[in-house]
Formats: sequence, C-alpha cells, structure tokens
Amino acid sequence: MSQHKIKQDIEHILDNSFVGTMATVKNKMPHSRYMTFFHENLSLYTPTSKQTDKTEDIEENPYTHIILGYDGEGFGDSYVEYEGKVSFNNSPDLKKQIWNEQMKVWFDGPDDPNLTILEIKPLHIRLMNKKGERPKELEIDSE
Repeated sequence: MSQHKIKQDIEHILDNSFVGTMATVKNKMPHSRYMTFFHENLSLYTPTSKQTDKTEDIEENPYTHIILGYDGEGFGDSYVEYEGKVSFNNSPDLKKQIWNEQMKVWFDGPDDPNLTILEIKPLHIRLMNKKGERPKELEIDSE
C-alpha cells in the first residue's frame, strides 16, 4: 500500500471519528481517558481545562498515545494508533473554531480562561486492523 493511500485512509478515519482514547503518563504509569478530537491535516486538537490532571501530566511528559476510529463492529474495523507530542495552544481563533454547544457543560464559552486546546503533532501514525492486514505506518515528515 502506498504512503499516499495510507495517508488517505488515516485522514478518512480522522474525518469520521471524533472520540478516542488519549493516554498520558501519571505517576510513572499510563493513564487513558476518552477525549474528543478535531484535526487539521495530521495534527490533532482537543479541548480541555487548564485545571485537569492531564494538563499536569503533559507538563511533566508531553508525549501521548491516542486511538481513534474503532467502531466496535468486530474484526476488520480500521482504526488509527497515533503517537504524538502535545503542546498547549491558547489561540482565541482556534478556540472559536472548535467551540461547540456540548462544551458548555465544562466552559462558559470559547473565551473561558480555563479552556485550553491540546495540540498534538504526530510522531508515528499507524493504520491498524484494516480487514486483518498488518499495520501500515505513515512516514511522518520531520520539521
């Protein structure tokens, strides 16, 4: 499978999967939680509060592992394993861009001072379980 096709398949999953698990390291142990994700190209974005354990985890260790796309239908469901480096993005424009009404449960609005966006740049992305095929790794261009 060509790198172009792998990237297309990964982007299709990212376009259609918004909830996934995100793991950080807490007390030297992995800790996973469900998060909502948005993407632009191959970068992922997820909103969170500045006052959460995950922000402390990321300040200590900025690396994460994310799984997106598994539908639970059974063997053959494609999904993405995503390893990346996390940074905090407090761009007012980005906050407005990803804001949705469901976020009102946690925040007053896109200008809430506790809202931050986790920006995850890919280090490794693998297309997994595509109809039983071996995992396919997308080559990531280093910047």
